[in-house]
Amino acid sequence: MSTKIPNRSEVPESDKWNLSSIYKSNNEWESALKEIPALTEKVTAFKGKLGENSKNLLEALKALEEVELKMETVYHFASLQHEADENDTEATDHDGRAMMAYTQMQSELSFMDPELLSIPEETLRKWISAPEFKDYKIYIEKLLHYNKYTLSEKEERILSLQMQPGQTPHNAFSVLENVDLNKQFGTVSVNGEEKPLTQTTFSTLLKNQDRKVRETTYKQFYKKFEDFQNIISALYAGSVNQDVFSVRARGYDSSLQMALYGNKVPLNVYHNLIDCVHKNLDSLHKYYSLRKKILGVDELRHYDVYVPLVKSVAMHHSYDEAVEICRNALAPLGKEYTDRLCDGLKNGWVDRYENVGKRSGAFSSGSYIGDPYILLNYDENDIRDVFTMAHEGGHSMHSWYSVHNNPFMSYDYTIFEAEVASTFNEELVFEYLLKNAKSQDEKKYLLAMRADDILATLYRQTMFAEFELKAHEYVENGTPLTPELLRKIYRELLELYFGPEMHFEENSDMEGLRIPHFYSAFYVYKYATGISAALALAKRVTSGGEKEREDYFAFLKSGGSRYPIESLKVAGVDMEKTEPVQAACNTFKDIVDQLKKMF
Repeated sequence: MSTKIPNRSEVPESDKWNLSSIYKSNNEWESALKEIPALTEKVTAFKGKLGENSKNLLEALKALEEVELKMETVYHFASLQHEADENDTEATDHDGRAMMAYTQMQSELSFMDPELLSIPEETLRKWISAPEFKDYKIYIEKLLHYNKYTLSEKEERILSLQMQPGQTPHNAFSVLENVDLNKQFGTVSVNGEEKPLTQTTFSTLLKNQDRKVRETTYKQFYKKFEDFQNIISALYAGSVNQDVFSVRARGYDSSLQMALYGNKVPLNVYHNLIDCVHKNLDSLHKYYSLRKKILGVDELRHYDVYVPLVKSVAMHHSYDEAVEICRNALAPLGKEYTDRLCDGLKNGWVDRYENVGKRSGAFSSGSYIGDPYILLNYDENDIRDVFTMAHEGGHSMHSWYSVHNNPFMSYDYTIFEAEVASTFNEELVFEYLLKNAKSQDEKKYLLAMRADDILATLYRQTMFAEFELKAHEYVENGTPLTPELLRKIYRELLELYFGPEMHFEENSDMEGLRIPHFYSAFYVYKYATGISAALALAKRVTSGGEKEREDYFAFLKSGGSRYPIESLKVAGVDMEKTEPVQAACNTFKDIVDQLKKMF
């Protein structure tokens, strides 16, 4: 770990993503931004005329496609600049102006959906069955799905104008967490040397074998969050209130129904996930008992759950070595897949390392124009970052196949599907590294790490999903979210999921107030369903033949052409059933049993 985190200007160009596949310069971006009002007017010229004949509708859809493609590209470029350095005032300005342009565009185009849906459905379906509508047919059919919850033109315009201010809780939390708070965590003494404590180094320091380092890191970090608990609670409550506002404005039954409705995900998929995980918590509790035994501690503390269980194994992989691990591990998917991914990882897709002001964690962000970019904060001494590279690479390749096999109006796949492609890659990397382990200790290390990864993706994300559900239900039932209530909800879930072996600090429940994904409601459950589907598909592809692989590629190429439950059935897994989740829980149990024998 470096003692000094570089400023963005100090990062070599070879370690940054190359955004020229979107725009060659800021001036080119500025020109594109200026085109949006005129392109919007091309659509508004059809206001009141959509239902006159199919020609008007087709021309309006072409104009809509043009402006939305331009807007997506403009916003994507600006958001990537901003995520790489939130201290960059020019990038912040670009991001803000792009969001303002998007809000204005949405406001002016708010007539489109209500007017289109006012066309008799029989007439509309007849028109879109014509060959010239082939690029827009899926878009229209998905729009018809929303017919029940689409409001009048005036109401839709009001809701679209609310989009930008509605982002305030999330934006404010992001700046507070990644900029203002990041300057106040201080340092932690490691082997006599002061190391910076940041959002990114927090997770690394919690893996330190020195328990005092872990304890200091944990308490110092959460103490600072506790100092700001009132403002953070208010921000999250504001985000939940925004969701409930939309529910009531549109007439949905609940926030959960609204979140799942668009993708036709049945409510029982969410509830079955929580119920199935609850039935398998004994395996999780056994794992924590095993962890306590292996670490040799009298009391297992919350800051003990991330440290590697095998002390003697140090696994170092340079960035380029990690790329080659991905190439070899993902070989079952074929040379075309691995060559394209690894070329992107080495040549411009990835922003590799941490810098001041950069968003913590990792993500993949694709658009119809440009490369499917990846943000990392890669640490050569953390084997998990190899898995993160494979994970985000799975997202990016999913984006690549979606873009190259679908028209713009139906290329974008759902988050529900996205977590399958990413976690699928992680499973193949795990199997490859385990097979090529150089020693028994390395095997133990990898098995323990994989247990932690499945735990984090299946059990932990389900706990997060349960927290979100409870928080929204409180507000929907008329109870305001206070710091005390939020902490109470989260502490009860901590105690339920971690079991009797775990001892928490007084402020351990502050963890529930630092999760950025909570500002995108009902997002995290998709990690849990994703790993369940991914484990099933990875086993199916690696143990199958050409058909099984092609089924998987058919899924990757689906883009937004199918609803997620349907596209996963094409790949070979049915997420309406509980079997995939139970099988994932069984996989975790089997790994825990192997570890008990090895230790």
